[in-house]
Amino acid sequence: MKRQKIVMNGKEMARTLERLAFEIMERHGECTELALLGVQRRGVELAQRLRKILEARLGCEVPLGKLDINLYRDDWTNLAHQPQINQTTIPFALDGRKIVLVDDVLYSGRTVRAALEAILDFGRPRKVELLVLVDRGHRELPIQADYMGKLLPTSRDERVDVYVKELDGEDKVRLAGGEAEE
Repeated sequence: MKRQKIVMNGKEMARTLERLAFEIMERHGECTELALLGVQRRGVELAQRLRKILEARLGCEVPLGKLDINLYRDDWTNLAHQPQINQTTIPFALDGRKIVLVDDVLYSGRTVRAALEAILDFGRPRKVELLVLVDRGHRELPIQADYMGKLLPTSRDERVDVYVKELDGEDKVRLAGGEAEE
């Protein structure tokens, strides 16, 4: 029997995003050169929440962009279904900026690799840092998060699903798959 377990509820997600925003402020001071770039789909919603927290604490605007990496994926031919193409919107110049790339789950590192390629098509930031809500391990590329909400060791037959109110009606992180304990 397959198992399912809630590993982070809505309150825990909110506290985690608050902590991550403070970590960004600790590293970047007033965040004058900082911009957030959310990876489509749920990375965008998480980046929007981080932006709201940062702006409330700092009293200034933090630029936010949305990045679609689907055309940069290296596994298109292996996918069972075609990925949904979203829109990339970056309403600020990337050149010379410090970018925090925001995604929901870090797994193999291939999404981040694709995101880095996409970013370089739009400009040359001074620095790119990675923020993820959940790091589940199993890297295939030498990529690691600069900011991590939760380290969640998993097996390869498990899945980590992030749900956000904006898209799913509720906030939670669910671990699914693997074998249920007897």
